[in-house]
Amino acid sequence: MGFVVSKAVGNSVVRHRVSRRLRHQMAERLGQLPAGTAMVVRALAPAATATSAELGRDLDAALRRLGLTGGAS
Repeated sequence: MGFVVSKAVGNSVVRHRVSRRLRHQMAERLGQLPAGTAMVVRALAPAATATSAELGRDLDAALRRLGLTGGAS
């Protein structure tokens, strides 16, 4: 699992906060992914103001679109 959080998201503090939230959200979903899955998540600027719950919903939607999971955690 990799995360791309560019300067467009915010300053260093904001980028690290977004990275930590994404890492936590993905850790909860790793068991749902097929073995050997490699993934890179790119955070867009709105991630800076999103709540952890919103990030989780967005991740769930992306995983469903990719056909990697059937539901939310």
